[in-house]
Amino acid sequence: MKAVVMAGGEGTRLRPMTANQPKPLLPVVNRPIMEHVLRLLKRHGVTETVVTVQFLAALVRNYFGDGDELGMSLQYATEDLPLGTAGSVKNAADRLRDDRFLVISGDALTDIDLSDMVRFHRENSALVTIGLKRVPNPLEFGIIIVGDDGRVQRFLEKPTWGQVFSDTVNTGVYVMEPEVLAAVATGEPVDWAADVFPSLLDRGAPIYGYVADGYWEDVGTHDSYLKAQADALSGKVELDIGGFELSPGVWVAESATVDPDAVLKGPLLIGDYAKVEAGAELREYTVLGNNAVVREGAFLHRAIVHDNVYLGPGTHLRGCVIGKSTDIMAGARIEENAVIGDECVIEAEAYVSSGVKVYPFKTIEAGAVVNTSVIWESRGQRSLFGPRGVSGLVNVEITPELCVRLASAYATTLKKGERVVTARDASLAARALKRAVIGALTASSINVLDLEAAPMPVARFHTARESAAGGIALRTTPGDPQSVDIVIMDDRGADLPPAAQRKLERVFSRQEFRRAFPGEIAELRYPARTVEDYTNELLRHIDMTGVKDMKVVVDCAGGTSSLVLPTLLGRVGIEVLTVNARLDDVSPTETIAERRRDLQRLSELVSSSRAAFGVRFDPVGERIALVDEMGQLIGEERALLVVLDLVAAERRGGRVALPVTTTRVAEQVCRFHGVQVEWTRTALDALTSAAAADDMIFAADGRGGFVVPEFSPAIDGLAAFMRLLGLVARTRLSLSQIDARIPEVKLLRRAVPTQWAAKGAVMRSVIEAAEQSGERVDTTDGVLVSGQDGSWVLILPAATEPVTDLWAEAADVDTAQALLERWGRIVEQAAT
Repeated sequence: MKAVVMAGGEGTRLRPMTANQPKPLLPVVNRPIMEHVLRLLKRHGVTETVVTVQFLAALVRNYFGDGDELGMSLQYATEDLPLGTAGSVKNAADRLRDDRFLVISGDALTDIDLSDMVRFHRENSALVTIGLKRVPNPLEFGIIIVGDDGRVQRFLEKPTWGQVFSDTVNTGVYVMEPEVLAAVATGEPVDWAADVFPSLLDRGAPIYGYVADGYWEDVGTHDSYLKAQADALSGKVELDIGGFELSPGVWVAESATVDPDAVLKGPLLIGDYAKVEAGAELREYTVLGNNAVVREGAFLHRAIVHDNVYLGPGTHLRGCVIGKSTDIMAGARIEENAVIGDECVIEAEAYVSSGVKVYPFKTIEAGAVVNTSVIWESRGQRSLFGPRGVSGLVNVEITPELCVRLASAYATTLKKGERVVTARDASLAARALKRAVIGALTASSINVLDLEAAPMPVARFHTARESAAGGIALRTTPGDPQSVDIVIMDDRGADLPPAAQRKLERVFSRQEFRRAFPGEIAELRYPARTVEDYTNELLRHIDMTGVKDMKVVVDCAGGTSSLVLPTLLGRVGIEVLTVNARLDDVSPTETIAERRRDLQRLSELVSSSRAAFGVRFDPVGERIALVDEMGQLIGEERALLVVLDLVAAERRGGRVALPVTTTRVAEQVCRFHGVQVEWTRTALDALTSAAAADDMIFAADGRGGFVVPEFSPAIDGLAAFMRLLGLVARTRLSLSQIDARIPEVKLLRRAVPTQWAAKGAVMRSVIEAAEQSGERVDTTDGVLVSGQDGSWVLILPAATEPVTDLWAEAADVDTAQALLERWGRIVEQAAT
C-alpha cells in the first residue's frame, strides 16, 4: 500500500517559525514533524510515499530527497497553486495507480496505529475510513459523528459550542479506495472534509470513522508546538529520539559535549554536536538543537532551541522558541511564549517580553527592552565596525563565510590588481580565518602580501611601506579568547577611516561583490625580510644614544612581539631578561587574573635584577605596561604622564595629541616643558590622524597605547619601548622619581545605562543643562563642560554599548564625585 503525505501547508499561525520554512520541516525533538510521520509509515510497512508540496516546496524536496536515508521511496507532486487537501491528492493521482492508499498530514504529530486502522477499513469494506481522535476542546477541529457501527453520520466543520455533539475530531488521517478520486475535481481547490466527504455521504457511500487510541496533536499554534515537544519528551507519543538516555528523561546525543558541572533536569534533549558548558542549567521540557552552544551560567526552562544557536553566558530562556542560526548574547533574557526567528541576533542584556515575535534576520540591540513584535524593521542593526574593527565570537559572529564576504566587499572598494597586506596573531582561529580572507581577496583580483604571524605594528608598517592599498590583520580580542577582531587598514597602515568604513558597509550589506575573470585571479606572495626592514627603519628614526649597558626586563606575553624583539634588541647592545618569548597559539590572549599574575612576576624580576624598568607587551605588540625600577606597576594613566614628561623634557617644544578623556594633569606637564596639547576625539583614527602632523612629538591613548610620530602615526608598542630606552638612558631621573614629581590625578569615571534610541535625547538634555548653567561647553567628542575652577566633566555616548560614559576631574575627589553625580542624574532622567 502507498501513502500520500500532505506537506504543502504554510503554517501562517506559526509565524515567524514558518516565515522562511514550511510547517512540515518544523523540528520536534530535533527532527522535522514530517520525518516523524515518515518514520511512522515505515514502522507500519508503508515505504512507497507520494509527498504533495506547494509552499517552499524545494526545501522539502532538498531535505528528504528520494527518501533513501529513511529506507523509503519518496516521489513529489507539486502544486503551482494551493489545491486544498483533496485537490493536492488528486494532483498525485497518476502515482497512486489502482491500489488502496493512505493519506496523512505531514505537519501533525501522531503515533496512531495505522495497521489497525487499515484492518478496520478492510473489515468494513469502506470507501473511506477517517482517523478520529477524542479531544477536550473540539472547537478548532472538524467534528465527525459516527454510529455504533463506526459509520459516519454527520460532518461539522469548525463548530460552535452549541453544535458540539461529539468530541471525536478529524485527524486528517485517511484510508481510501482509489475510486474516491473520481469524486474530486481536477485542478481546482477541493477539501476532503468540507467538500468531498459530505457529498459522498449524501450519496450513501460507505464512509467510516476509526477512533484511534494513540497520540495525535495538530501542531498549528505556538502553544501546540510547545505541547508537542513536551509530550514527546514525556513519552506520551512513540517517537524515535536520537541519542541515549543519560538519566531518566535526559536524552543526550552521542556526539554532544556536556560538562559534568552543567545542571540537567529532565525530561530534556541535547542534540548532535551540541555543547553545554559548566554552570549552565537546562531544566524540564528543554530541547537543544544540533550544533547549539550553551555557555556558562545560561538558564533554559521549557525552551525550544533549534539548530546552530549560540546562547551566551548568563542568558535566560523560559518557555520560548529560538530559530536556527540565531545568536543570543551574554545576559539576554527571552520570556514566555516569545518566538525568535531564524538567523537573528539578540545582543547583550536585551530583554524580549512575553509573547513577542521577532521575525527572521533581525537584530535586537544591546540592552533593548522589546515589548512589541519585530516584523518589518531591522530593530537597531549595529554597524559592522566597532572600536577594534569588525569583532565577534569565533564561528558564531565571525565565521569563514563572513570573512569571505567582508574581504570581498573590501576588495570591491579597491581597484583590480592592487595589493593588500595580511597578517595575524598567534591564534589558531586567526590563522584559519585569514585563509578565508586571502582566498576572497585573490578571487577578487587583489594581490596579497601575507606576513603570516606578525605584530600589529609590523603589519601597519609594511602596509604603509609596500605601496599597498590597505591591509587586513586578524587578532584575538584582548581578554576574550573566544572572539577575534578583523582590523582593516588604509594605505597609511591606519585603521580604515569612517567614510571608507561606511562605503565598505554599503557594499557588504548589498552583497554587490566584484569577481575576477579566471585570467585576473591575483597572486599570493610572502615578502622576505619583513622583520629586518621594520627593525632597520625603526632604529633609523629613534635616538638610541646612551643605551649601552642598560638592563631591562621584557615580557612578550606569548605574542608576536617575540618574533621582532631578538633582532631589535640585538642591534642596540643592552642587557635583557626576556620572559614568555614564544608564540602561544593555545592562549593567544589573557584573562585579567593572568595579566595580573604576569605583571606581578615582571615586578619581582625587575626589582630583583635591579633593572632600569620592565615592560610587558600585549600579545600583538601594540600596547605596553610599565614597571618602574622599584618593581612597582605604573598604571596606564600614570604611564602616559611619565612618558609624556620624558618626551617633553627632552624636546622642549612641539605638540602632543591626547584624547579628550585624558587627565588635565597632562596640560600641566606640557606647560612646564613648553609643549602644547591638541585634544582629539576618543576614536583611534582621530589620534593617529593628529599624530601625522609635522610638529607632533608624542601621542597616546591612555590605555597603554603610544605613538612615536617621527617613525609612524600608528600606535606601536615596539617603537614606544625603543624610544623609552633612549629617554631613560639620557635622563638623570628614574621612572619612580619622574612619577613622584607629577601631580596626583583625580579623574573619576562612571557609566550610565542608556538605550540606543535615547542617546540623542540624552545629549540634547546635557547641552541644554550646560547652557542654562552658563558653563563652557566643548563638543570635540561628546559634551565637555568646564568650570571656572578648572574642573570638568565629559559626557560621551558609548559607540558600541547601550551606555553613556562620564568622566569628571577636579582639584579633589569629592568635587569630582559631586560632578559625576550631578551630570549622572541629568543623563538618567533624559534616558528614561
